[in-house]
Amino acid sequence: MQIRISWPADRITATLDDTPTAHALLRELPLVSSAHTWGEEVYFDTGVTVPRETDARQVVEPGIVAFWTDGDALALPYGPTPISRGDECRLASPCNVMGRIDGDPRRLASVRAGDPVRVELVDD
Repeated sequence: MQIRISWPADRITATLDDTPTAHALLRELPLVSSAHTWGEEVYFDTGVTVPRETDARQVVEPGIVAFWTDGDALALPYGPTPISRGDECRLASPCNVMGRIDGDPRRLASVRAGDPVRVELVDD
């Protein structure tokens, strides 16, 4: 399952795992939201509400596609956040890991707070 995430300066694709959170998100696509940034993380509201999964993680690798259950938001870390220790990607709280960005996640650095973000399914 692959999604496309677009904003005014660029777009990327991500491959989602077969998880309950990924399926809940896919049912709501396409969606448009407004970007927020927090250190080297982009996040945005999805309108999707799901429970935290048992394998939710707070420290993840750059490029992970995570779902922040506390904010009903997609969280896309590409580097350290304000609460990171060193170079780690530390999310605000444990998030459901649901996939990985295809290619270089640092492309997310061009997202600006307030940018419109569109998420859609990539047709095979």
